[in-house]
Amino acid sequence: MMSTPLLATDPALNATLISRKDLTPYLSVVRIRPDTGQVPLFQPGQFCSLGLPPSPEEASQHPHRPDRPGRVRLVRRAYSIASAPDTRDHLELLLTLIRAGRLTPKIWTVEEGGRLHLEDKIAGSFTLDKTEPAKDLVLVATGTGLAPFMSMLRHFSPSAQRRWRRCALIHGVRLPEDLAYHQELEALATRDASLHYLPVCSRTEARHLWTGRTGRVQTILHPATFAALTGWPLDPSQGHVMLCGNPQMIQETAADLTARGFVESTHEAPGTLHYERYW
Repeated sequence: MMSTPLLATDPALNATLISRKDLTPYLSVVRIRPDTGQVPLFQPGQFCSLGLPPSPEEASQHPHRPDRPGRVRLVRRAYSIASAPDTRDHLELLLTLIRAGRLTPKIWTVEEGGRLHLEDKIAGSFTLDKTEPAKDLVLVATGTGLAPFMSMLRHFSPSAQRRWRRCALIHGVRLPEDLAYHQELEALATRDASLHYLPVCSRTEARHLWTGRTGRVQTILHPATFAALTGWPLDPSQGHVMLCGNPQMIQETAADLTARGFVESTHEAPGTLHYERYW
């Protein structure tokens, strides 16, 4: 007998989608509130896991959880947190719709007030623990890889306990409308003299009134270009680089930076190049 998919009243659905802002048809900022009213403690850069009931077809393939007979497995996925840790009543996530994905098409059908599952444990090692506050920090993101950096900037940039000497955020997207948090980041860079916000679009069309930088994030990291835009050199002896987003971007950028003297950080040996792949 096929198990019945979870209902919205099932105790496994322990959180509410309290707001959703669609930036484009495929890019959205959502806020999730756990039923406890308070999010678990976390560090900027970490991720949470969401879940929703499977479709009847998915439920038939994985009919139940072995530890809880009769309970259908949830479809789950991890997402980096964009909100700061001191925002205690909700988590904010930056999501892109993957039409062939298992979870985001389901999330796109959840309206405000709808129910989801939120894992009670937040995890991840893509944090600033291995960087020194007295050194420079370069954050390089493509697409929704911006999310963990938003958490870092929201938490540390306004603080007197800043976790860098100078910081540059490079955010690469295809089109200008994909620049999530654009106005917030511009305002943050205006208030914080230590922060440079460097958005770049790889594709522009006549209908877009974009006068900013074009190309890929690697163009901004060219030594002469980076120094001209920030006023300081990208020097492996003086700072760290963190990469988050498209695996191809990470592979190409990491190869370029290691050739320039940056050292990949591992659990065994901390270095100056840190990355987290999306996808």
